[in-house]
Amino acid sequence: MEFTPALHSEWLKIRTLRSLVRGLAAVLLATAMFSALAGADSDQADFDPLFSVFFGVSFGQIAAIAFGTTAMSCEFRGGALRVTLAAVPRRGRWFAAKAVAIAVPVLGVGLVTGAVSLAVGKAVLGAKADGLTWGEELRAVVGCGVYLTLMALLAAGLTAVLRSGVATLSIVIPFLLIVSFVIGDMSGSVADVLPDRAGQVVFHETWDGALGPWSGLAVTGLWAGAALLLGAWSVRRRDA
Repeated sequence: MEFTPALHSEWLKIRTLRSLVRGLAAVLLATAMFSALAGADSDQADFDPLFSVFFGVSFGQIAAIAFGTTAMSCEFRGGALRVTLAAVPRRGRWFAAKAVAIAVPVLGVGLVTGAVSLAVGKAVLGAKADGLTWGEELRAVVGCGVYLTLMALLAAGLTAVLRSGVATLSIVIPFLLIVSFVIGDMSGSVADVLPDRAGQVVFHETWDGALGPWSGLAVTGLWAGAALLLGAWSVRRRDA
């Protein structure tokens, strides 16, 4: 089977699984809901209106990660991968199609999520968000789509290595919570190059670390790329 039919097949799997469709909806709902809390820290001295507007992404990313994990882990249940590889014997081609089928819907939903979060957050902040420029807002909306996509792909790659959605979520979710809420304020340390902290620089109006908005997303992309390469290697080398 060529790449295009393989991609179409993987897209049909995602579209027809209700849990995956609900997972995509959860990305938008969770992010928008928590973005409504944008004004919670508006009285602090280091208040960043752009980051406050996109505060909900820290929660929406969990839904994106769950989506990427579930979309990949369904192949490792009940011998589904053997059936898939019977139709697409070239494992690298199948894995690439699976990655694209995961990335495209998350990117689309992520861009919509970014636009909705911007509207909700600015409505909550009111005059406190008047200083945001059009360029900053556009950067954050695009960055939202890219960031959520990369986190979903990171989870998908790890799932291919571990062959278990439960194992992946048990590692990734606690890791993100520890990084975000325990060592996330350690600017200038190794925390700056961890996947979530690096990628979320795109949501800050100003930043103090060595990474900027796009270089931070590039670091997150390296993490996702490494996970996908390991996943592809695992699929090619291990028995179905």
